[in-house]
Amino acid sequence: MKDKIVVVTGASGGVGRAVVRRLAARGATVALIARGTTGLGSAAVEAGAAGGTGLVYEADVSDYQQVREAAEQIERDVGPIDVWINVAFSSVFAPFSEITPEEFERATQVTYLGYVWGTRVALDLMRPRDRGTIVQAGSALAYRGIPLQAAYCGAKHAIKGFTESVRTELLGERSGIKITMVQLPALNTPQFSWVLSKLGRHPQPVPPIYDPEVAARALVFAAEHPERREYWVGGSTVATLLAQRIAPGLLDRYLAHSGQESQQTKAQAPTGVANLWKPADEDDDYGAHGTFDRRSHAHSAQAWLSRHRRLAALTLAGGAVAAVLAGRGRS
Repeated sequence: MKDKIVVVTGASGGVGRAVVRRLAARGATVALIARGTTGLGSAAVEAGAAGGTGLVYEADVSDYQQVREAAEQIERDVGPIDVWINVAFSSVFAPFSEITPEEFERATQVTYLGYVWGTRVALDLMRPRDRGTIVQAGSALAYRGIPLQAAYCGAKHAIKGFTESVRTELLGERSGIKITMVQLPALNTPQFSWVLSKLGRHPQPVPPIYDPEVAARALVFAAEHPERREYWVGGSTVATLLAQRIAPGLLDRYLAHSGQESQQTKAQAPTGVANLWKPADEDDDYGAHGTFDRRSHAHSAQAWLSRHRRLAALTLAGGAVAAVLAGRGRS
């Protein structure tokens, strides 16, 4: 990523914030797009401290024109965009029947159309050069819907279908532009403190929970290796996606029984904060981590193996050969 110009949406907090730090540490110039001015400013400072450059561009990703203007300003300021990483989202924690049409529409505009507009703008700028990479931060919930998150699950499913469509078009054009998607597990980010919640208790990610840096490593790796169409991160993501393939009806019944309880905690009171209509970090900086540090994992063995699958395969093959030779020697 050294000397690359990379755009990150949702850069002011959570996974986006962690991605900014990792890119900056690798020498990238990072253009930060989000709404919250305080969070954006702090993220830019962290980028500089990590060894890169962070530039702030305030924009609401649900508004195509704002995204377009921000991207054009980025290219005027620092040059052609090499990589575009879509991370920004907002949502509502509530049963579907309790989400108003206006709330559902807004969540869809930010979480789904925000990716569509980011992808459209990136393609428009990259096509004349016939090079560039687009990375979509996805979720295990792009494959498997769960209770209390109809708006989020619907948007992530839509992003997956949209990305597959765009990928096939690029392949048909023999384009030099690559697009890939990273399906992420439950993460310890501020989303559980600032997403609009109508629950009686504080929302929580479904365990196991991973630190946002796990996601950041995967997203940056995908940006550097976009030839793979999709990455799965975390053992829980793999287990969920495989279970969905094998026994979706059984998973329906399991989630109907446990899905609501597993997404709420008695250990914390609801914050009353919501970033659906306005940024929660306009005045306060939430950073990359949420409130579940004691319960989250800093590493994922599965994610490491996914990034280094050739090395893992060679190691396994070498172990198998050694075992065969040892067996022959004993014979």
